[in-house]
Amino acid sequence: MTIFTFSTGDIASYEGVSQVDMVVTLHACDTATDYALEKAVRWGAKAILSVPCCQHELNAQMESELFEPVFRYGIIKERMAALYTDALRAQILETVGYRVQILEFIETEHTPKNLLIRAVRRDDGTAVGAEKRRNDGKTGSTEKSRDSVTAGNAEKRRAIEAVMDGLHVRPKLYELLLAREADGPRSGPQAMQRADGSRTKSLTGETGIR
Repeated sequence: MTIFTFSTGDIASYEGVSQVDMVVTLHACDTATDYALEKAVRWGAKAILSVPCCQHELNAQMESELFEPVFRYGIIKERMAALYTDALRAQILETVGYRVQILEFIETEHTPKNLLIRAVRRDDGTAVGAEKRRNDGKTGSTEKSRDSVTAGNAEKRRAIEAVMDGLHVRPKLYELLLAREADGPRSGPQAMQRADGSRTKSLTGETGIR
């Protein structure tokens, strides 16, 4: 009986399974963490344990007149970008149906990349990838509960987008889970629409949704 199998490849294109109980990542570099988190959500993982590493994506994008005096110091901007990256990842996971904590899982003397994103899927049937709950005869109550969750998620998404606007960033996990979930396929990876329906200019100069 085969207990474990090991594969080598690109996590972004991996399609070997359709459902899992848990996803664990350790020091997946930069956006590899985002692709792994997106897979975990799509596969309906009940638990996600992710230790990110090398958060370069936002560091290359971040611009802000308010924080310009701070961002001019490269090491400070780099560390702030890493923290913003993981905080936004946590909030995005919250928005798609997970309870999330960010913890230090090991002492910094072993590795400075010691933050763990721990996410547990909510069992209210609202998580992306989760099976629909059976109708228990309380349809009105269930629909009201889901409407409340949906409203709360829209508020979380607007808060995420406000931070993105303030820093002039567009995280990969947002593109993979929130932008695509709401708007469907696009002509370019940077085109997106905000939760309030307004259009935004992309980093590549394109505007609007196609």
